[in-house]
Amino acid sequence: MCTVAVLNSPVFSPSPRLSSSIFCKSSPDSLTLINSPSPSNSFKFRLQKPPVSGPFRASNDDVPNCLSTSPTQLKRKRPTRLNIPVAPLSFSADRSTPCAAEDRWKEVEVDQEEYSVYCKRGRREKMEDRFKAEVVFNGKNKMAFFGVFDGHGGSKAVEFASENLQKNIQNEVEKRGEIEIVEAIKQGYLNTDSEFLKQEQRGGACCVTAIISSGNLVVSNAGDCRAVVSRGGAAEALTSDHRPSRPDEQQRIESQGGYVDCSRGVSRVLGSLAVSRGIGDRSLKQWITAEPETKMFKITPEFEFLIMASDGLWEKVTNQEAVDLARPFCASSDKSEAISACKKLIELSASRGSVDDTSVMIVQLGHFSS
Repeated sequence: MCTVAVLNSPVFSPSPRLSSSIFCKSSPDSLTLINSPSPSNSFKFRLQKPPVSGPFRASNDDVPNCLSTSPTQLKRKRPTRLNIPVAPLSFSADRSTPCAAEDRWKEVEVDQEEYSVYCKRGRREKMEDRFKAEVVFNGKNKMAFFGVFDGHGGSKAVEFASENLQKNIQNEVEKRGEIEIVEAIKQGYLNTDSEFLKQEQRGGACCVTAIISSGNLVVSNAGDCRAVVSRGGAAEALTSDHRPSRPDEQQRIESQGGYVDCSRGVSRVLGSLAVSRGIGDRSLKQWITAEPETKMFKITPEFEFLIMASDGLWEKVTNQEAVDLARPFCASSDKSEAISACKKLIELSASRGSVDDTSVMIVQLGHFSS
């Protein structure tokens, strides 16, 4: 195995510097991104080391017969051994472009002062989880956008959602004003869905996002990615999973001419998809809506940290178990402990039989209280 440290990951990285805040236009002079790269904040990719064989090395046994010598021929020198070094892995400078070597990723981690993220591929050939994280400072308060995305049926939809959802929400907020942020988020989700469907690509993506501004926390979701807050040590789910088994979701699907089928204990839309909301899913779009559910909260001192994760975690770990495991790490004065909590949560899920891609993000809310 080899480890490649990439300071500016093209896929799992915060967005480039914005010319305005996440919510409203402001002077560029007052804006500073809070994710300057440093060795402690680097991404780590564990990749299989390519073998040095085949065309990279020619042994003496590969010398053609025409180069053999005889007493009546001039003696020719044996060709020198050919050793071609393996080129180092390279990544696109465009940080919004998926890496060409994504199918070889196994783990991705990011550790910042305000948040930590750890993603681990399951048994799929390609990672179908993504995340987005950006923190800005407007001269008075920190503001942020966080998102965890879980793809299904391929990675096209999840890549598109992670690259475009924040931008679409921000555009809507700038048009409507922060007072209409709930409607702006809804339209941002729907616009992202509409844009992806125009590409006629297959697959879909579940999303959970959190926007922090002026000491307020706005959490939205479409699908079964979930956000859970530790409120003085008590776990509180801020989102509700969108599954066909939810009575209101089943009623919505059936009212539109669809049906929910239960097989082996799992409810599925038209016997196919186990989530009822998300971006994409062209073939089921009549019943799979991208409209999110959104809730707003004031960040108070009892709001300690936020856990956002894909269902690879929540299928095996309860909300309270997740908070109980993470809390001692998040209370530590060592900021690097939060990434350890993310890893421990994924290890716990895997120990209980999860084989799914799993992504866990922990946001330290104390950095955003007004």
